[in-house]
This record gives sequence, C-alpha cells and structure tokens, in this order.
Amino acid sequence: MTNDILAIYKPKGPTSHDIINQLRKITGVKKIGHAGTLDPLARGVLVVGIGREATKCLNTIVQKEKEYIATIKLGEESATDDQEGTKKKVKVVKKPALSEIKKVVNRFQGEISQKPPIYSAVKIKGKKAYQLARRGKQVDLKFRQVEIKAIEILQYRWPYLKLRTVTGPGVYIRSLARDIGSKLKTGGFLADLERTRVGSFTKEKSLSLEELSNG
Repeated sequence: MTNDILAIYKPKGPTSHDIINQLRKITGVKKIGHAGTLDPLARGVLVVGIGREATKCLNTIVQKEKEYIATIKLGEESATDDQEGTKKKVKVVKKPALSEIKKVVNRFQGEISQKPPIYSAVKIKGKKAYQLARRGKQVDLKFRQVEIKAIEILQYRWPYLKLRTVTGPGVYIRSLARDIGSKLKTGGFLADLERTRVGSFTKEKSLSLEELSNG
C-alpha cells in the first residue's frame, strides 16, 4: 500500500488528522498526508497519500475541483458558521419563497469574494485563526477570490435548504452557508456537509477504514 493515493470515506466525528493517525496504525507507514481537510462534523471523500512519493502528489490534488452536498439551516446564525458553534436566532419577518432563494443562490455561481470563517485553519502571523478565536482574540480575515463552478438547489423546506455545489480550491462551504443566509436576511449556518468528490476520487470509489483494516 506504500506510495498509494486513496480516497477514504471519513465519517462524522473524527478530525482529518484522526483518520491519518488511524491509517498509520493500519499500514505501519508514518509518512501519510491528506489533500483538503474535512471538519469533524463533515463526512465524505478524504484523499490520502501513503508514503513519501504519494504525499508529494497531494498538493496537485488539493487544487482539483470538489463536489459537496450541503444543508443550510436558515433563521439562525452560528459563531462557527456550522452546527458546532453558539447559535443566535434571527428575526425573520417573512420566510423567503423558493423563487427568491433561487435568485440569491445563483448570485454565488462563478468567481466570488469570500471571507473564511474565523474558526478555520487560515493562518494569521503564523497562528491558526481558530486558535486565536478560541482565546477570545480579535480575528480579522481578508476576503479572497474563489470559484463556485456549479450550484443547484436540491430541496427547500423552511428552515432547511439543501444544495449541491462544485467548487474550485479554497472554498469554505461554511462561509457559503453564512453568506447565503446573510443575503436572504434570514441568517444561516451549515447544518450538514458531505463531500462527494475530489477531482476523480468519488464517494462510490472511497474505502472505509474498516475495509482497509480487513484487507
């Protein structure tokens, strides 16, 4: 298995680093890395490189497009822009109609300016933003240009909005959820996330840790 690049299906709960540690125990290989972090509350395709040569290829894979199925909860905001953070209710005078939501969602397709969540691994003077935020420090992250290649509404039943998105590198789906909620004037946070594809690595072709352990 050394010098392999694999797609692992990460369940909800463990961090991406937890998955790497488990792979080290299963394979006996210390040099293992991953392409594109998944938050603990997210599940889906995590591409891993096993062995020194394989890990060298991960920088290229990180740049590949990614596909997500995301569920946004409207009517509330979260300190972390996802299910984990402290929630705050937003007074919604009128629940948006599907036609209004379509107009707003369509505005996010293409090249957009996006600010990462303050609870993210983006570094500020060598420190990760989430480490500073947890200490109560002021975190001011800059907007960055990212690309949403495709976005479509799969289901809408207030307060939940389910989307499929295909993105370029560097997109935060938590930020997308927050910004869609902001444009709708309802607030919003990421309630559920599954990454279904990274480049040519798909959910269907992914292995579980149990499958690797057994063979």
